[in-house]
Amino acid sequence: MESVESRQISIGQILSILRKHIGLIFASTFIVTLLAAFMTFFVMTPKYSATTQILVNRKLSDDMAGAQLQQTQADVQMISTYKDIITSPTVLKAVNAKLERQSGYDGNVDSLKSSISIKNQANSQVFSITAKSTNPNVAAKIANETATTFKNKVIKIMSINNVSIVSKAMADEHPVSPRTKLNILIGIIVGLILGIGLAFLRELSDRTVTSEEFLTDELGLKGLGIIGEIDEADIRRKITPKIQAPMGGEDDQSRMRRRV
Repeated sequence: MESVESRQISIGQILSILRKHIGLIFASTFIVTLLAAFMTFFVMTPKYSATTQILVNRKLSDDMAGAQLQQTQADVQMISTYKDIITSPTVLKAVNAKLERQSGYDGNVDSLKSSISIKNQANSQVFSITAKSTNPNVAAKIANETATTFKNKVIKIMSINNVSIVSKAMADEHPVSPRTKLNILIGIIVGLILGIGLAFLRELSDRTVTSEEFLTDELGLKGLGIIGEIDEADIRRKITPKIQAPMGGEDDQSRMRRRV
């Protein structure tokens, strides 16, 4: 029973602190959310994405049709090797040299490598090359040029011709980053957590005595009495009639003397 009561008291105290500093919590949430929105719309540079798909499939003659399944499995396993070849200097230097002759591209081999990502599904002969850039047209050019250069280079490197471009990358005018809704949601959550933290910090750093229970229960002191606070306006209302009464009495006496 004691543990349940103490738990209820602690939850009650927490709710009391939150209600007491509700203005601080709302202010912190609003400021951080506003800052996140400002960073998203005015500071972060939008980035665009373009994707091209490549098929790994070696064509066999009719008399080797029975080995098609084994060859398919071998092609799937080769995708991991192809990923390393695509991001190798041999391919990227050639891609960078071709892109430098096109307008809008101002990157280098290192930035080109960081802008490219390669993904594939499990047990699939198709994998994709995705390029990101601040310009949607440049992103499409990077993806397509990388796929074309890789297809030409792999024939010489691996001495096999089993790579085909399934679909070319197209420029997409919708940016993939920054993610506006996600950033604003993060701003709300961070602002709310920060506001709650500041509320508890302010409460813990406040040494003002606000109740008699704090003196008796927490500090173990004995209460001798309570001095109430009287509003200054009430004091003036109580004192003013007493000051005016003697003045009124003197006027009555003087009138009596005049009659006599």
